[in-house]
Amino acid sequence: MSINFSSDKEAADAMKVTYDNLANEISKVIIGQQEVVRLILTSIFCQGHCLLVGVPGLAKTLLIQNTAAVLNLNFNRIQFTPDLMPSDIVGAETMDKDRNFKFIKGPIFANVILADEINRTPPKTQAALLESMQEFSVTIGGKHFGIEKPFFVLATQNPIEQEGTYPLPEAQLDRFMFNILLDYPSYESEVEVVKGTTTDRKAKVEKITSAEEILYFQNLVRKVPIADNVVEYAVKLVRKTRPFTDHASEITNNYLEWGAGPRASQYLVLGAKCNAILNGKYSPDIEDIQAMAIPVLRHRIVRNFKAEAENISLEDIIKELM
Repeated sequence: MSINFSSDKEAADAMKVTYDNLANEISKVIIGQQEVVRLILTSIFCQGHCLLVGVPGLAKTLLIQNTAAVLNLNFNRIQFTPDLMPSDIVGAETMDKDRNFKFIKGPIFANVILADEINRTPPKTQAALLESMQEFSVTIGGKHFGIEKPFFVLATQNPIEQEGTYPLPEAQLDRFMFNILLDYPSYESEVEVVKGTTTDRKAKVEKITSAEEILYFQNLVRKVPIADNVVEYAVKLVRKTRPFTDHASEITNNYLEWGAGPRASQYLVLGAKCNAILNGKYSPDIEDIQAMAIPVLRHRIVRNFKAEAENISLEDIIKELM
């Protein structure tokens, strides 16, 4: 597939059309999760990873499977369990019949990885994803193996199941661009879901884009111009989350134990650039930063005991800081 646009403006318009087509195609199968779909596609255009948090039965796995299908990318699913080993993810060296060691690639070597119930495996195995998510590579036996781009980890997590789970370390959480909460569907959406899943009719999605086009749009997002005051707003917003620092607000000092790092600022700006294109604009403004704030910051700040005791949510704190 040859990609050739006369200008970046034309390419941005084409990216918006591609996004609309992708969202419409996914909506054939996934009912009533438009904002979730938008955030997932935004992270893909920004070369980011997503953590989807929701109770069972909200079609998290189905959403990711169909997203990979419409993107026309290689897809692997890894079911995380307490006995899963790092080699079950990245692969391992084995000895062939000639007594030579040969590396057998694990399921991480695909474009889209569904890390299903990622918090059900110990930190040793969770850490097997760290290098691939940040550096798009795997190191085994001192040898470096690159992972073909585009590459995305879309992980799911059940927030209510505590027994037999291992909370993700902060370093692992920080690798995810977005933390997306899936809520119960509306009454109307749930009626449509039940109607569509209790008959013999099966919706089939069509392939919309390609790996080459996704890589092109990822580069385009980074080329989007952004005003200095918008970047400064993003950085100041992140710095406001750090207790007892120069930009910390009263609510931060009262209710937060730990704030977000520089990666949050980077993802706010990248997400805002993509959000601007998807809204038909060619440069982001402060409203685009604010649209990204909750999913970017939600998993990067930690409430203290006082906030938990007074039932002050992370979302409430982020909205106050904006």
